[in-house]
Amino acid sequence: MCGLGSLTGKELVLVVPRSNRPKGRKNFEGEPLDIERLTTGFRRTEHKHGYSYTVQPIGASKAQKMYTCPGCNLSIEPGVEHLVAWKQDGIMGDAHDVSERRHWHKHCWRIF
Repeated sequence: MCGLGSLTGKELVLVVPRSNRPKGRKNFEGEPLDIERLTTGFRRTEHKHGYSYTVQPIGASKAQKMYTCPGCNLSIEPGVEHLVAWKQDGIMGDAHDVSERRHWHKHCWRIF
């Protein structure tokens, strides 16, 4: 909305309200969404058998190799969604914890 300012003599002063929109971000486009990450989930911490585990879901397109599930000793074929889990005990350090990670079928991890 525009308002009328003051009239002095034969001049008309037009007052325009200030815009509160940020300047310089006219063509801002956010980071594209990773639909697979949204559907498979994010890294999280779970507690089982008195230990804390880091659990990272792996989507089908990211599953490139064959792994053996420690829960059922069957193979996890390439292209199959699954989980990667490792203990967070930290006794030997974070690098050691990550090196001990294991790939699990989702169902096997739930019943572990």
